[in-house]
Amino acid sequence: MATATRTTTRRRTDREGMVMPNRRRNLIIRLVLLILGCIFALYPVLLILGASFDPRDTLSGARIIPENPSLVNYQTLFSGAQTPILRWLMNSIIVSSISTVIVLALTVLAAYSLSRFRFSGRRTTLLATLVIQVFPIAVSLVAFYLLLDQIGEIVPWLGLNTLGGLIILYCGGALGANAFLMKGYFDTIPRDIDESAKVDGASEWQTFAWIILPLIRPILAVVGILTFIGTFNDYLIPRVLLRDTQVFTLAVGLTTYIGNDFSQDWGVFTAGAIIGVLPITIAFIVLQTQIIGGLAQGAVKG
Repeated sequence: MATATRTTTRRRTDREGMVMPNRRRNLIIRLVLLILGCIFALYPVLLILGASFDPRDTLSGARIIPENPSLVNYQTLFSGAQTPILRWLMNSIIVSSISTVIVLALTVLAAYSLSRFRFSGRRTTLLATLVIQVFPIAVSLVAFYLLLDQIGEIVPWLGLNTLGGLIILYCGGALGANAFLMKGYFDTIPRDIDESAKVDGASEWQTFAWIILPLIRPILAVVGILTFIGTFNDYLIPRVLLRDTQVFTLAVGLTTYIGNDFSQDWGVFTAGAIIGVLPITIAFIVLQTQIIGGLAQGAVKG
């Protein structure tokens, strides 16, 4: 009996001795992969950051730490009378913020109705909104241009070369995919909550506003940040629809520094790109906890 016990103990010890090196090896592999991933992701950002402090005004031979760093590119960026960088930045923030608020309002209502209510054409409506998103935006640019041109004759501030016209296009284009994503999150919330609220005398709107909305804050953060980033960084639509320098968004305005064949200010361009990253970075830092939770839970059901 004692011999069998010693044999069992020895086998357990040998097994544990084999498990520990395996765990250590797996941990080392994960750390190496994590470090490589961080280098791959951060190197371009650090290179652009270094180029923004490089007074040579070129990307040729750019380094993470330039030889003679200075703030000349940032001084040029904020002193140009023909290139109002702060106005472009404010235009981008206005368009992105208003678009995000409207998209969130429309998406919440659409996703809630698709998740909680059963009506004729429900599945067809959901699939149709997704199919529309499949087509590239370039296919619809001509239609967008003509549509805003006609709307501008009736409502000038929603026509071509206006921030209002840009906002309504973004609101319509972001509804489909976001509604599908948010519907998956609504499906994870038990219907028993709705029924309990109704038993206590709450109406449909009271249940939605007081109980459901607080529970979907993570997915609201996800949809909000994705919409904000998508509209803030978009270049194609505002480049086609906006003509006046004063209504340019940041993405369009920065191309004026490199769009001239005779003068390309790459240093100033990189400085503007670094400035443009700040609003998105701040928004992500503030909402990062909600974003991670929303992406994880919203992918449970579709």
